[in-house]
Amino acid sequence: MNPLDLPWLCPPPEDFRPACRRLKASAEAIGGPLRALADHRLDADQLLALARLVEARRDRPALLAPLEPFRLGLVGSGTTDFLAPAIVASGLRHGLAIEVVAAEYGQMAQVALDPGAAIYAARPDAVLFALDHRHLGLDQCDAALALVQAARDCVARTLAVPSIVTTLAMPAESLLGNLDCRLADTPRGAVAAFNAGLLAGLAGSTDIVLDAAGLAAAVGGARWHDPVRWHLAKLPFSQDVLPLFADNVARLVAAIRGKSRKCLVLDLDNTLWGGVVGDDGVDGIRLGQGDAAGEAFLAMQRYALDLHRHGIVLAVCSKNDESVARRAFAEHPDMLLRLEHIAVFQANWTDKPANLRAIARTLRLGVDSLVFVDDNPAERHAVRRELPEVAVPELPDDPSWYPTVLSMAGYFEAVGRSAEDGLRNAFYQADAERQALLDTATDMDGYLRSLEMVIAIRPFDSVSRARIAQLINKSNQFNLTTRRYSEAEVAAMEADPALLALQVRLADRFGDNGMIGVVICRKGGQAWEIDTWLMSCRVLGRRVEEAVLRELARQAAAGGASRLLGTYIPSARNAMVRDHYAKLGFAPVREADGTSEWRLDLDGYRPPDLPMFGP
Repeated sequence: MNPLDLPWLCPPPEDFRPACRRLKASAEAIGGPLRALADHRLDADQLLALARLVEARRDRPALLAPLEPFRLGLVGSGTTDFLAPAIVASGLRHGLAIEVVAAEYGQMAQVALDPGAAIYAARPDAVLFALDHRHLGLDQCDAALALVQAARDCVARTLAVPSIVTTLAMPAESLLGNLDCRLADTPRGAVAAFNAGLLAGLAGSTDIVLDAAGLAAAVGGARWHDPVRWHLAKLPFSQDVLPLFADNVARLVAAIRGKSRKCLVLDLDNTLWGGVVGDDGVDGIRLGQGDAAGEAFLAMQRYALDLHRHGIVLAVCSKNDESVARRAFAEHPDMLLRLEHIAVFQANWTDKPANLRAIARTLRLGVDSLVFVDDNPAERHAVRRELPEVAVPELPDDPSWYPTVLSMAGYFEAVGRSAEDGLRNAFYQADAERQALLDTATDMDGYLRSLEMVIAIRPFDSVSRARIAQLINKSNQFNLTTRRYSEAEVAAMEADPALLALQVRLADRFGDNGMIGVVICRKGGQAWEIDTWLMSCRVLGRRVEEAVLRELARQAAAGGASRLLGTYIPSARNAMVRDHYAKLGFAPVREADGTSEWRLDLDGYRPPDLPMFGP
């Protein structure tokens, strides 16, 4: 199973070229069809064809809807011209319209030392440093590391955006064989030392690593490197590597924009165990040590459980009798996954697209947060057809490869980790308890008071900085403007006297919900303008937004303001908050192209009595 084959994707459709021609001739928005075409196992030429379609409409962004724009700076220590189109096309399968702004060949030092370099004028949202050991002069490893550090520092100072830095692929050639890895003055020893120093330097920063060394190891050094193309054109890796490398860049950009998947939805029969539990019985399914197939399914469960421990939500979607399916989790002695690991259990005879919609509704996630794993090709096809937003990996016939394929696909790519990520499953389990209480409540106000909610609203701080940046870049639905800010920009906001920057936390009798909201308000004399207002969908319906407004109004009035101004900017995902300001008593000011502006006069505002403790 070679990652160069992109085995988690389906082969391209037979009419790929005609489909490209149809899109080229279309006068309509083509973002959706482009994404559908990109979500296949494409070679370098096919990626180039899609990139050209994007570039032809770059000056008319509406024709790329609903793709989200992202500008990526690209600095390479080798030739990068061939890389940009592949990144653009790979971004499509992640819902992105990436624009690549590449520095000229050999400009690494200039970018590191000159904030006036052309790439900075383009104001990219992130900068990718694609490094190669043959250009960095690793005979002076400390100097090479200092150059990369200087480049990262210059990006941070000039743009306040993250750098994405690649590790170095290990050279295919050795000098003294196996001894090379122990000697710092061999190419392999120098690369190992550089990579170790690079990772140490990234610790504690907001910059991101793209582990090219890990990719090259998975592919095989002999297949990664192409000495002929290096000497001809200074291409850092073979053309066969291009689709895989570009997809890894695109999935990192998607993670920056909060587009990584959040929930792994699992079929049961022949996915988590061998056989059909309804026919074979709990004792008859193949699972456990001593049997090759049983051990393969055990490895799949272990992989899912590891994801769960790192904050990925698990759900079940199976055509099965629910009581029988649950018995397997509760009674089979070799089951690693247990019912307490499963946030939503959908085992019935309803079609799987409908069940996936139900899972997304229950978790208050978009269906584009789901990854659906099913051994049955017909079921995979049905879900892809009805719910193209759901990620549905292709699976090989042998279940031994299931974890490998899922790992290669990188659906759960992360650019950082906050303390709350590991608590995500506890949040969803507590939500289930809240829902159970709601089902027995006779009135909403009584239900809300019975939750014993405690809200905390306080300024941004360094301890919460990573989580604040994560929410800003991942929240799409309850997000009034969908403005994105990097962790470095969040840090600057903490000390900016012209801003009121608040984090919102909520706890109740069932547990701590953690940070569930962020508000950034620009102070402006009589009028304070709400720049950003976002909240977790997990707390919808609990009147938290009213508590936030109460605190905003209090601080604005104390600061001498007479009104609050708010803006709603529509996106592909935030229609749910179109009437947010109207519901809170704001008056409309103007509207154009879906964007609306609102005003709240503080003299007429009366703080509501809310069913929660706090400010």
